[in-house]
Amino acid sequence: MTGSVADNAAPAGLATEPFALTAAGHQLDFFAGGPGRLERLLRLIDEARTSLHVAFYIFADDASGMAVRDALVAAARRGVSVCLIVDDFGSGTQEAFFAPLCEAGGTFRNFLPRLSRRYLIRNHQKLVVADGQIAMMGGFNVADDYFAPPGDNAWHDLAFTIEGPVVARLDDWFARLEHLASTTRGQFRAIRRAVGAWHRGEDPAQVLIGGPAKGLSSWARMVSTDLVHAARLDLVMAYFSPPRRLRKRIRRIAAKGQTRLLLAGKTDNGATIGAARLLYRSLLRAGAQIWEYQPSRLHMKLIVLDDVVYLGSANFDMRSLYLNLEIVVRIKDAALADRMRDFITEQLEQSQAITPAVHRAQGGWFNRTRWVISWFLVVVLDYTVSRRLNLGL
Repeated sequence: MTGSVADNAAPAGLATEPFALTAAGHQLDFFAGGPGRLERLLRLIDEARTSLHVAFYIFADDASGMAVRDALVAAARRGVSVCLIVDDFGSGTQEAFFAPLCEAGGTFRNFLPRLSRRYLIRNHQKLVVADGQIAMMGGFNVADDYFAPPGDNAWHDLAFTIEGPVVARLDDWFARLEHLASTTRGQFRAIRRAVGAWHRGEDPAQVLIGGPAKGLSSWARMVSTDLVHAARLDLVMAYFSPPRRLRKRIRRIAAKGQTRLLLAGKTDNGATIGAARLLYRSLLRAGAQIWEYQPSRLHMKLIVLDDVVYLGSANFDMRSLYLNLEIVVRIKDAALADRMRDFITEQLEQSQAITPAVHRAQGGWFNRTRWVISWFLVVVLDYTVSRRLNLGL
């Protein structure tokens, strides 16, 4: 089934305006602007009547965090069954901040609260399911920077709501995630079993889960397979450091078709930019077109491969492909793919084209040395180490 763009699609050139469409039997509404993203999240919570299932990697103790927490508390007080899961490593917010939710009758859980050799596994998912009928997803967390207007201190991100059959699958995964968050013993084995046993569903709309598994997770397996068969790739990605096998597949698409990559020009972790820049030369030689987003820090995660669109929490790096718990909706729909390519084109108008000449100018011996070190830090070591060092990038 193909979709049709709704009447309120974003006018050309307005890269942060909301837009909506129907695709593969689902209604989708997109929010690229921070204030609109927060308004829609709060309205979703306020309109819930029976249940709210919420999971975030970061849930900050700031103005936005308090607004969302208080909305969840109000929902619990009016009889809504509220469950909130935050990642202990990513969030770092004290449990006392969430005490009002528990006092109102809601449930709060820290994901992986115990430090161990498995601490590198993080719940990077962002998911809100209201009444089992509508879900909100994307790359955003609950913190002021994710809801701010465009600017140097804001994250440029993309959130979306989805209504349709796939929401039941999202709610099913949340139930499994809550069980994982409540497990105190053998948690790593339970995570691997849950990720490995997850069934993504059938085309045209599927729910993919990333994380440690025997073999590849459904997210890593599907995007890897689609890269083999695709003739066109359009990608917007905050963190881009894929393994050699996937880079080879991207170069193959670039050599035979069209490949557009929009990557970060600003971020909170300069080593991730350096790691991505180390890959530019071979990608440009293969025919890929590369841009770096300039107005603010890029946090978006969006992939379009032919008529397939990937939307969710996963970056295109080693951590998101193989380690973090991630959640991604894969939708096969030609009209959706076309609309998301138009959206990407709008972002390119605010980005710097990285031509071979520009890349050569960037890549003196000193910068290339930093890029090599960045790759080692980002791909081999933990992000926490690279954030601390940062290398001035």
